[in-house]
Amino acid sequence: MDPGFHEEEALGKVYDSVLVRRLWPYLAPHAGLITLSLLLIPLRILFEIIPAPLIGAGLNHLMGSETQSESMQRLAFLADPPAGFSLIPWLALVLFVVMVLGAVIEVVRTLTMTIMGLRALRHLRRDLFDHVQRLPLGFFDRYPVGRLVTRLGNDIEAVGEMFSAGLIAMVADLFLMATFAGLLLWLNWRLGLVAMAVVPVLAVAAVIFRWKVREAYRVVRVKIARINAHLQETISGMKIVQLFARERRNLDDFSRVNKEHRTAWFTSIRYDSLLSASIELAVTLTIGLILWSGARWMQAGIVDWAVFFVFIDYMRRFFRPLQDLSAKYSVMQSSMASLERIFQLVDVKSEPPEPATGTPLELRGEVVFDDVTFAYGDEPVLRNVSFRLAPGERVAFVGHTGAGKTTLLKLLERLYEPDSGSIRIDGIDIREIPRSELRTHLAFVPQDVFLFTGDVAYNIGLGRLGLSDERIREAARSAHVDSIVRRLPDGYGQWVHERGVNFSLGERQLLAFARALAQKAQILLLDEATSSVDTETEALIQDALHHLLEGKTSIVVAHRLSTIQDVDRIYVLHHGRIRESGTHEELIAARGLYWRLYQLQYASQERPAA
Repeated sequence: MDPGFHEEEALGKVYDSVLVRRLWPYLAPHAGLITLSLLLIPLRILFEIIPAPLIGAGLNHLMGSETQSESMQRLAFLADPPAGFSLIPWLALVLFVVMVLGAVIEVVRTLTMTIMGLRALRHLRRDLFDHVQRLPLGFFDRYPVGRLVTRLGNDIEAVGEMFSAGLIAMVADLFLMATFAGLLLWLNWRLGLVAMAVVPVLAVAAVIFRWKVREAYRVVRVKIARINAHLQETISGMKIVQLFARERRNLDDFSRVNKEHRTAWFTSIRYDSLLSASIELAVTLTIGLILWSGARWMQAGIVDWAVFFVFIDYMRRFFRPLQDLSAKYSVMQSSMASLERIFQLVDVKSEPPEPATGTPLELRGEVVFDDVTFAYGDEPVLRNVSFRLAPGERVAFVGHTGAGKTTLLKLLERLYEPDSGSIRIDGIDIREIPRSELRTHLAFVPQDVFLFTGDVAYNIGLGRLGLSDERIREAARSAHVDSIVRRLPDGYGQWVHERGVNFSLGERQLLAFARALAQKAQILLLDEATSSVDTETEALIQDALHHLLEGKTSIVVAHRLSTIQDVDRIYVLHHGRIRESGTHEELIAARGLYWRLYQLQYASQERPAA
């Protein structure tokens, strides 16, 4: 089974190098920016090296000592003023220029990394969104929407922090520490060894904390996903929440999830704080040792003031990346935990790409189900179902809830693939027809109509470039949507709110009919499209159905038997098998399953109200 369907806590522990290799295709197109950032590292290090020897030369000058060690003379190569300059003004000028150039390099480096990161994230988010759209429908049956939103939102942003604050910055810090470690040993090997004494201890601490911090951030990401899933479910079902007075229960559930998230954050913060405190303690002890050792060696004449100042400055610059390690390490581990979860979603097998057929298919609309069996899990929903629809024939499927009626439509649309048997249109197995092309020949009207944020015209045409305004308006007139549009202040430009909440259920249903008419497909699928509307709207829908079904191969899944009495044939599904078929009159005369359904429905409708 694909990973990620059930518990995300089951994530494996992936090495950083593996994740970075998988991320590299998104970085490779921006190799120029990465190269520029890396080339700026030596310049940044150079401008970090220059100030201390210049200040040391000035300090020696003020202390009355003009002689400098050979190493100091090499480092302070800019300390000799040209003619007309005294030493201190010249040093001040050079320091000012160095600081300005260093600031310019830092700005360029930051901008370069930010631009590279934003571009890589844009491509990663686009590819992830495209991948999600191509996942099989069964994935969405089992994977909460809130978790997907977390992947495309929070986790992508966490990876973005790695570019702006982590990746190249950590590479630069490693080069910086290596350079200053070498300079410290070169300036005075005795003091250098004292300064390096704590580095092995810090390296061991970093290794120990690495997996602890990563695991803590894994848990944080799981809790964030749960919060998003809970929010999405509660907000989407707010009507039910309020109607059934579940506000207190939902608040208690959310408080529990929120508390778990807080606890997970506290755990990660404790590790961060412990690592930061360990580094700070090590740095403080090192400074104390250097001051104690340096004072003794200065008294012995082994070290002069300039060397001691330069050493202290270089030591501070050497340890500064270590002091920032906690923040950068946290960013990196948070980003790596997010990358694990992003690539976990990427690894879910999507529907394989299908090549186009070249020339568009011209289908007449013959539909054949040949011994089709299908199961969502272990128990089959459809069992050896076979039937044939001639071009232009209209049939209906009826049966109790769970009989498999809607599943038939999903299989015909290739939202799922049959476990056995075949489905053919005009003699062609639908598995040989690319999904995108197959669905251009199918028009679907669901029971629960989904309207997108946009105007009325957009929702009828679904943004298809090939649909003209006249075709959209013609479909609207045939589906009686034009009478609704005339009452709207902005007509076809009226904005549709999220999920179409500013339209009634019947109006949304008529918009769905208009959407199907605008497509002008050869095969029409209706899934209980009139089961939840009032009598007046049903009359409009019946008339719209007359236009919609005319000349098209039609499969109608019906709840109201009154809406299907004039179809060419009715199939009765029972426990996944076709038990009866015939016209309305034939099935009533047979006094079988259909007759019992008819009696139950009309008996309940004709029973007098209490």
